Amino acid sequence: MLKPDDRIAIFMHNGLKGAKGKTGVSLLRYSPNEIVAVIDETAVGESVKALTGIDREVPVVRSVEAAIALGPTVLAIGLAPSGGTLPELWYAEVKQAIKAGISVMNGLHTQMNEDPEIQSSIQSGRWVWDIRREPEGLGIGGGRARLLACDRILTVGTDMAIGKMSTSLELTKSSRAKGLQTAMIATGQTGLMLGESGVALDAVRVDYAAGAVEQSVLRAGEGKDIIFVEGQGSLLNPGSTATLPLLRGTQPTHLILVHKAGLTHLQHFPDFQIPPLPKVVALYESVARAGGTFAPASVAGIALNTFGLNEKEAQRAITKASNETGLPCTDVVRFGAEPLLVQITKINNLTVN
Repeated sequence: MLKPDDRIAIFMHNGLKGAKGKTGVSLLRYSPNEIVAVIDETAVGESVKALTGIDREVPVVRSVEAAIALGPTVLAIGLAPSGGTLPELWYAEVKQAIKAGISVMNGLHTQMNEDPEIQSSIQSGRWVWDIRREPEGLGIGGGRARLLACDRILTVGTDMAIGKMSTSLELTKSSRAKGLQTAMIATGQTGLMLGESGVALDAVRVDYAAGAVEQSVLRAGEGKDIIFVEGQGSLLNPGSTATLPLLRGTQPTHLILVHKAGLTHLQHFPDFQIPPLPKVVALYESVARAGGTFAPASVAGIALNTFGLNEKEAQRAITKASNETGLPCTDVVRFGAEPLLVQITKINNLTVN
C-alpha cells in the first residue's frame, strides 16, 4: 500500500522515551520513505538522534494537528500500548488525521476499518491498513518448506523484543549487497510496514499459524538463494506461542540466536532465568530437529544486542558470547551482519560477490 513517495508521520506518544515504541523506532531506522514528523507529547523539540541513536533528524511535535502542517500522506501507528488499543484521546487524533486526508498504517489489534466513523471519513485515494488481520485461505502446515532449494534462516531469541526483526533486516540487506537472490519474510506488523512480504503471525489462529508461515515461505522461496524469516517470541518465555509455528512452517536450514547483552532473566518475568547461551543453542537445535522427525537446523551464529553499552563494552560482550558458544557473534546494528553472513554462506556453499 505504501508508495515510495509517501511521506510518513509516526504516531508515537510516550514511545521515544518509553518501552512501547519499538515499531516507531524501527521505522525511523529502516524505512526508505521520508519521515516528516514524530508525534510524541513527551519529547517535543528533542533530538531523535540523541534519544534513539539513529542518525536521522526528524522534528518531534506535540500532536497530529502539528504534524499535518508538515505535509504527511501517511500516519504510521508506531507504538504498542498495553492491551493493544489506543487511549480515547489518542484514537481521536488518529481520526483527525483520517479526516484531514491522511492514510493510516495500523499495527494494533484494533480493527480500525470496522469503526463506522473511520470508514465514513476515509477520503478518495486514501486507505486505512489494518495489518494485524488473518489472511484468507489458510490451512494447517505440512512441512512443505523443506522441499525448497533455498536456504531458510530463522532468527530465534532468548526473550521477546530483543532484536530478531532488526537482525533479519540487517542480514537481508547484507545478503542483497553480496549479490544473493534474497527474500525476507516479515512476521510482525513492523516488518510489513517496512514493505517486506509475510504475515502478521499474532493475528492468525494457532491451528493455522504454521500453515501461514509455510504459505509465505513457499511464495517467496522459488528462485531464491536464501530466505531470512523474522522470528517472534521465545521458547523460554511463558507467554510466547509463536516460535514453534515458525520452526515448523519455515523448516529452517539454520538458525541465528538473538540475545541482549547482560540479560540474565526474562524482561517481563524476572523469576525466570535465561540459561547459559550454549544451553539455549542446544535447546533450539533440539526442538528444531524434534528427535529426528525434521532435518537438523544448527545455530549458525549469535546476534548480540549491545544497546546501552559503549563500544569497548560491546566488543567485550561479543567476544565473550563467541567464546562461550564457539560461534561467530556480532551486533548487527552497530557493527554489521557480515560475520554472520560469512558463516551462513560458508556452511551452505553459497557464492557471494
